[in-house]
Amino acid sequence: MRAVRVHEFGGPEVLRVEEVPEPMAGPGLVVVGLEAADVILLDTLLRGGWGGEYFPLTLPYVPGGGGAGHVLSVGEGVDPAWLGRRVISRGAGGYAEKVVFGAGEIVAIPDGLSAPEAAAMVHDGATALLLARLVEIPRGEWVLVAAAAGGAGSLLVQLLRDAGARVIAAACGERKLALTRELGAELAVDYSVDGWKDQVREATGGVGLAFDGAGGALGRAVFEVVADGGRFVTYGSSDGFADIDPDLAGRRRVRVDDVLAAGAPDPVTLRGLLTDALALAAAGRLRPVIGATYPLEEAERAHRSLEERATLGKSLLLI
Repeated sequence: MRAVRVHEFGGPEVLRVEEVPEPMAGPGLVVVGLEAADVILLDTLLRGGWGGEYFPLTLPYVPGGGGAGHVLSVGEGVDPAWLGRRVISRGAGGYAEKVVFGAGEIVAIPDGLSAPEAAAMVHDGATALLLARLVEIPRGEWVLVAAAAGGAGSLLVQLLRDAGARVIAAACGERKLALTRELGAELAVDYSVDGWKDQVREATGGVGLAFDGAGGALGRAVFEVVADGGRFVTYGSSDGFADIDPDLAGRRRVRVDDVLAAGAPDPVTLRGLLTDALALAAAGRLRPVIGATYPLEEAERAHRSLEERATLGKSLLLI
């Protein structure tokens, strides 16, 4: 089968499509023929050599963390009723025609939802739901979402809007700002323009809750506009971690929740999040914004677009 492999850490050019042995379904496992593979910014960071202490990788490796497709074969102990069913799951080696998943980790795709729409929920749908459920969303009050035009951010804007919050979206460039308004943001600010923090303060007097999907300098800037006594939730690492000074947060009585530091949800929680995200999408209550799709052979292009922040919403490989 075909798969993308990385033989050395480096730029997008190290992504190569190769013929590799087909996977086998061992006990408790299934083989899924992928139709759409999820592509996230973390994939580009790992490919470049970042994060080995958190995500150890052995070269060569197949990038990707999951996707959507149909079950081709099942291993010992797996209900054969799964054969042929359309499913999604997280799992290593997603940039490939076939992937092995644990039978307890796959989630059936509801009727009426396409494979790309389902694949868009594998990471970002689960993340957005996890974030929205982590806090009590203040109805009728301002909530800031930074990196609001990304895969998770665009879904989070919709969830907050539906929960009754007044959403401020921080994004870069008019194309992304327009998307956030379309999704329900009441105010959209360009964080690449000087004075954007003043815009937020003038409109709100300081937000009581903010979500940071970028990390780094932008994350620290988002923390600054949270009102004293508020809450700051960070889940982004595209520019490194936000690294909020705990003493400063303590003096300002701002609660800081670092979702990445808390680690991935346990398998049962994750499966529930994926199931709920798919159900919301199938019901039309949550719309994944699929901004770019690429064939497997163009994984390099997908990574370049993400690194250049040129992608609107979600990126996928179609297989």
